[in-house]
Amino acid sequence: MACGSTHVQLSFRIWSHQIKCTPPNPLNYQPCIPDAIPSADQVRITPSLRSQKGSVWAKNTVNFDHWEAEVTFRVSGRGRMGADGLAIWFTTAQGLDGPVYGAADNWNGIGIFFDSFDNDGKKNNPAVLVVGNNGKLVYDHPNDGTTQALGTCLRDFRNKPYPVRAKITYYKKTLTVLINNGFTPDKEDYEFCTKVDNMIIPQEGYFGISAATGGLADDHDVLSFLTFRLSEPGQELMPKEEQDKYQEEFENFQQELDKKKEDYQKEHPEVQREPIEDMYESVNDREIHQVFEGQNQIHLEIKQLHRQLAMILDEQNRYVSVVTDELSKRQVELVGQVGSLIVQMGAVVATQQEILRNLNELRNSFHESLKQIGATQHQANPVSMGTYKTVQHFSEIQEHLHVVKRNIEHLITRNGSPSENQGEKCPDSPKMPSCLGTIHFLVFVVIQSVLFFSYIVYKSQQEAAAKKFF
Repeated sequence: MACGSTHVQLSFRIWSHQIKCTPPNPLNYQPCIPDAIPSADQVRITPSLRSQKGSVWAKNTVNFDHWEAEVTFRVSGRGRMGADGLAIWFTTAQGLDGPVYGAADNWNGIGIFFDSFDNDGKKNNPAVLVVGNNGKLVYDHPNDGTTQALGTCLRDFRNKPYPVRAKITYYKKTLTVLINNGFTPDKEDYEFCTKVDNMIIPQEGYFGISAATGGLADDHDVLSFLTFRLSEPGQELMPKEEQDKYQEEFENFQQELDKKKEDYQKEHPEVQREPIEDMYESVNDREIHQVFEGQNQIHLEIKQLHRQLAMILDEQNRYVSVVTDELSKRQVELVGQVGSLIVQMGAVVATQQEILRNLNELRNSFHESLKQIGATQHQANPVSMGTYKTVQHFSEIQEHLHVVKRNIEHLITRNGSPSENQGEKCPDSPKMPSCLGTIHFLVFVVIQSVLFFSYIVYKSQQEAAAKKFF
């Protein structure tokens, strides 16, 4: 983010719900322990006991147009599941004891919830939710606030080897949540969680953090809570007079610290050389440090390989989808072409069958003509009365032959030749025997003519013989 930042130190007030103590006895004993327990290096908001609530709130309000908060915490417990969770707040009023992760149910501001218990049974926990409220909404406990969440992501923040870090940034009406999952000691190894655009929250308010346990329990520890004011690049974060004032105070503090060190060394000369040994690490510490560095490097390499593998899988899925679509299109085209080829082949086969039927009919007619010629060979004298009828029959035979020829040519033309169908490559049709050549056709015409001529002569002789009896 291209913006300047100024660290703002806040002092916090601890709110804790006291457990009512009972007199110690062997049958019923409950220790008197406050829910929020501060120490030198952390604050335990809730211990791993059932039905605990606690919170830590800033004593003073902040008035920032743009801000950033970095929270380091640890959630740990013995069970496979934890409860209930932890919340980071920025509200117009300090939250009191309530049912929403140890804070009040109605708030005016924003809450970032780290929910570790699956209340609705949808197996969507642990999760991080961003929920806004104007002081009038009631938190949706049965659905884990999912119906009111402005942004959410699934992150497992329990029982990590390193503390979990959350960075919440509000800049130009955009709230961004980044999470460090606690697998590495790298403080800047953040992952994107969620982003909410066009979000308006109060400009002045209190920062706070709260936690609660239920039937199950976890330790909710806060190690650090840092806030920063954000500004545009080049813009002065504070007036020059305030900067000089803080610089002067720092120099005075440094001088007093150096003076106290000198006085201590003069009063205790025997311990001057002892701290020098602490400057060097032992062999075991160095080996452990190297092991952690190696594990950190391996983890970073695995994350990089995971990103690359995800990119490769995404690219492969895209290629597979493109190839599948192309193959499906080509398959449809091939099915259409095969269907048209099948239709054309059916037409060709039907045409060839029709040609064969016509040829068979011609062959049968030819055989019948030969039989009639053989039966009428002994009658060879023509009769003048049948001359006109003979010529007429020859004309009919000639017309009939022309019709047969045209039909054959039409069938051949409709069947088509391979050279004419250049655009289509069809399989070669089976070779048919050459039944009707030019010579055969002429021989057939002569024989047909002789046959009809003989038939006319025969009929004429029959008519002449019949007239003799009248």
